[in-house]
Amino acid sequence: MIANTKSFKITDKLEVGGRGELFFILGPCVIESEDHALSMAKKIKEIADKLNINWVFKSSYDKANRSSINSYRGPGMKEGLKILKRVKEEIGIPVISDVHEIEQVEPAAEILDIIQIPAFLSRQTDLLLTAGKTDKTINVKKGQFLSPWDTKNIIKKLESAGCEKILMTERGASFGYNHLVVDMKSFPVMRELGYPVVFDATHSVQLPGGMGTASGGMRQYIEPLARAAVAAGVDGVFMEVHHCPEEAKCDGPNSLHLNSLERILIELIEIDKVVKKA
Repeated sequence: MIANTKSFKITDKLEVGGRGELFFILGPCVIESEDHALSMAKKIKEIADKLNINWVFKSSYDKANRSSINSYRGPGMKEGLKILKRVKEEIGIPVISDVHEIEQVEPAAEILDIIQIPAFLSRQTDLLLTAGKTDKTINVKKGQFLSPWDTKNIIKKLESAGCEKILMTERGASFGYNHLVVDMKSFPVMRELGYPVVFDATHSVQLPGGMGTASGGMRQYIEPLARAAVAAGVDGVFMEVHHCPEEAKCDGPNSLHLNSLERILIELIEIDKVVKKA
């Protein structure tokens, strides 16, 4: 028996949780340029419209936690939020991005529909409290160092700030050096805390620091893990998507090829229907 979670609206047209339809968070890891962000958003929207799915465009304006000092981080907050605002207004889709410091929360909240707390900052109390006071949906990536039941403390921090729109995202747990493992029990454990749970299918196959000066990845396992997570009853699936992962400026080895997206989405939607029917 899969427990229900709270349902709430992220936008007027997008409601998540409860026994509602599976939703998706999709987009390139980092904003590579304004043209690239708009192009990716348009291409993903074509697929999403065809399949009639609910989704949010994801791309980071700053990747503050990189392996190397020489790693590409993104255009920065000011320019990045400007680009995400254009994606939101011209493509007509909600947007999500990461915040890393308290000072970023207020300007991010003016543009973003979902504020994301990165995994390595998931226990940062002041950042959580500041984000929780914005009246925005807050998506927290569960740190690789946390158990699924530890997320209750994250939820309590957000609730203490008055936040009632919370998403918790599983992205795997550290397993030895440069490896992550996904415990499928974590999904029902986290959902029992009452809020919608998202599976980050692409970061879960990341090999953090696995290439020495960059993270590696095993994108061939994105699909089977995503199928298993949807079967386990998650509310949403997060997948970083790129038209050519081999040329991506960030997280290419664990990003999904755009040309595989439609097929995988169809599979996940069908699995979700079976789960919801049961």
